[in-house]
Amino acid sequence: MRIKELIREAILEDIGRGDLFSIVSDKRKVQAKVIAKEEGILAGVIYVKELSFMEHIDIEFLKNDGDHLKPGDIICYVRGEVDRVLMYERVILNFLMHASGIATNTYHYVQIVKPYGVKMLDTRKTRPGLRILEKYAVRCGGGNNHRLGLDDCLMLKDTHLATITDLKAFVQKAKSKIPYTAKIEIECESVEMAERAMDAGADLIMCDNMSLADIRRVVEIRNEKYPHILIEASGNIVKENLEAYAKTGVDALSSGSLIHRAVWLDFSMRIEE
Repeated sequence: MRIKELIREAILEDIGRGDLFSIVSDKRKVQAKVIAKEEGILAGVIYVKELSFMEHIDIEFLKNDGDHLKPGDIICYVRGEVDRVLMYERVILNFLMHASGIATNTYHYVQIVKPYGVKMLDTRKTRPGLRILEKYAVRCGGGNNHRLGLDDCLMLKDTHLATITDLKAFVQKAKSKIPYTAKIEIECESVEMAERAMDAGADLIMCDNMSLADIRRVVEIRNEKYPHILIEASGNIVKENLEAYAKTGVDALSSGSLIHRAVWLDFSMRIEE
């Protein structure tokens, strides 16, 4: 349902009360093609397919989400009366270009961490209203989603921890109340805090803004005493320092830059003669 709502909002935003071109258009039938102008990973196809179903537009895709693109590749054909094809041009391109930019950026991150068996995670640093699209694009690029929202994992961040006096008692209480399948992750800024969180019963430990040496020490403690706990590193992790973090032995790295540093992939729509 959220996908349909997002599509409706995008159409209303761009088309408003209608396209003025349709007033003077001759309604002739045309075929347009969407072309990749640079190399990357495609994403957003399922959104445009849903748009075609909702708005009764004939769109034939030659590529699928997750496919590698090179310049000149035809992604899809759009067919119909000229005014309707052009009316939806920008909405179609916006979904594809935005999502593909995130998928492509994520792909480059994933290739760096893959040799070390580390998962690449996104964050909740998403544009308001676009989270499902942006996190879907991350998956298309080979990444994994962190929390989709506050309701699928209990994460205790520094602001939460400031309100908790007995961490072990709080974790035990939380485990008796939250859904059985939900995990508890605790954000830690020091080795001492990480060990305390592991002892308190956390399922996941987030090493937040820790030095590489401290992260390696947290991993050693986990391996020695708490092998069932997963360790994630986060905080100012970007492509330039990614490999160094991946070598620490953590299970996953999370970075908001998968999404907020992504640059749209360049596509264009052209009417065929």
